[in-house]
Amino acid sequence: MIDQTLLSRLLYVIGAGFAVVNLHQFYQYFRYRRLRRTALLIWGPQRPPFYRLFLWVGAVLAILIFYKLAVLKLHPKFVFGETMMLVYYVYALPLGLKIGRGFYEDGIWAETSFIPYNEVGGISWREGERQVTLIVISRLRNLARRLTVPGDKYGAARRLLRDKIGEHAIHFTGTGLDLGDHDERDEA
Repeated sequence: MIDQTLLSRLLYVIGAGFAVVNLHQFYQYFRYRRLRRTALLIWGPQRPPFYRLFLWVGAVLAILIFYKLAVLKLHPKFVFGETMMLVYYVYALPLGLKIGRGFYEDGIWAETSFIPYNEVGGISWREGERQVTLIVISRLRNLARRLTVPGDKYGAARRLLRDKIGEHAIHFTGTGLDLGDHDERDEA
């Protein structure tokens, strides 16, 4: 049988992890709220495959929290982990799905975060059977971010990237051997 204090501590640690994720998700949403009036070309993200299951998990967590507080009369500190999971599944995850992915005046909102144009060190298109994905490589961090572009927005996205490169909002100089005869707009 599992020790109750061990289970309590484990749920508290899991709750702390969910609290960090929740704070990040809320920060991203409020950042989007400030940026959305500068949108150039945006669209809604795709829902996760098991989105309804996530909402059901939230409902079960709400029932569990109510049971622990009302029936078992536990102190609220003993439902911290479940509460943070509830906040994630019922509030933070749906809020994150309201963030418009795409192109803004000052940068690109990829699947996971916003990348200012001056941090873009490289771009690449991946064309699949059902979707087109823009891979944005960060100049400052050693990582790449994905942006799934709907088929009807693909042409506009390429033109917009070409224009931003032409305006020198995005530039690739210094990322390889530059002999001066390369037009950066060809990267789009």
